[in-house]
Amino acid sequence: MAKSINDLYSDERDNQEEVFIPRIPDPVPEPESDEEPVENDSEKEGEVDGDDNRGGYGDDISKVIKGYRIIIIALVAVLGLLTFQHFRVTREIKMEWRADRDTLNNQINGLITEIDQINLRNDSVSQELRMNIAAERDKADSLMARLQKERNLNREKLRKYEKELGTLRTIMRRYVHQIDSLNTLNKKLASENVVIRQKVASETSRANIAEERAQEMANKIKLGSIVKARNIALGAYNVGGTNVTRASRASKFRTDLTLTANELTIPGNRNVYVRITSPDGMVLSGGADCIMEFEGDMISYSALREVDYDNKDLDVSIFFNHNDIIPGVYKVEIYMDGYMIGEAELALR
Repeated sequence: MAKSINDLYSDERDNQEEVFIPRIPDPVPEPESDEEPVENDSEKEGEVDGDDNRGGYGDDISKVIKGYRIIIIALVAVLGLLTFQHFRVTREIKMEWRADRDTLNNQINGLITEIDQINLRNDSVSQELRMNIAAERDKADSLMARLQKERNLNREKLRKYEKELGTLRTIMRRYVHQIDSLNTLNKKLASENVVIRQKVASETSRANIAEERAQEMANKIKLGSIVKARNIALGAYNVGGTNVTRASRASKFRTDLTLTANELTIPGNRNVYVRITSPDGMVLSGGADCIMEFEGDMISYSALREVDYDNKDLDVSIFFNHNDIIPGVYKVEIYMDGYMIGEAELALR
């Protein structure tokens, strides 16, 4: 049976000087088998030449150490490569996440801009809808703030932010649809109102035209209903009632006229006024109470007479006493129903 390596070293120590050689544990016995063990050539060589065996064993140790060094260097190289790959992949992932965050940030900004551009000036937009839109605007601002403060961003968090943004978009689309529906309805109502206003304006115009025509007709009827005076004559008379031409002899005036027939006038009692103006332009007033209305003004008159007018010609005479009659041209004006219906003049020497 072949000797073990330790046995060989023991024999050598007996014959030679002691040499320090590290002791190697006995090899683990191989499992038993039916085949005969194959003797190691190195062991055979060791039995033949002990000195050569010692030199071969040292070379084997150096080779083992060198192999370990190569393995360690290879492992270090592989570890460095893996570390480099890890940092490169991590950097690329972070850059991709930053790009995704920037994209998400732009999308949130776009949503905020869309919210701010929603037209809420429509009076038909309810206060509740305005408050809901304001609340969604606050949620978008909060989402933006949280995204900007996020330091440990990952795929899961990005998906969470995208989901919140999608929910906000869905809600805002519904609100925008409601507002668009209101705007469409308002445009339709506005168009209908334009048509209605045009019809009303047209009817109003027709009514105004009809009213104007009616007013014109009423004015014509009113003008046509005025009783006019004809055969107007102003005369001067003395105390005995004789007509005179000298102012020094006159003591009173008499105005004669005929009220013409007019079937358009309502019959009844009428006041006929005479207003006599002296040569110096002064109205000869019958007293402080002799005031009548004419064209919105209150003017004085000389004398009046109440008559019963029955739509037929009616002769009327009106006297006015005056002691201080001077020479010159006197003018008389006749008034009835608020209109001046005639006038005449008289010259006295």
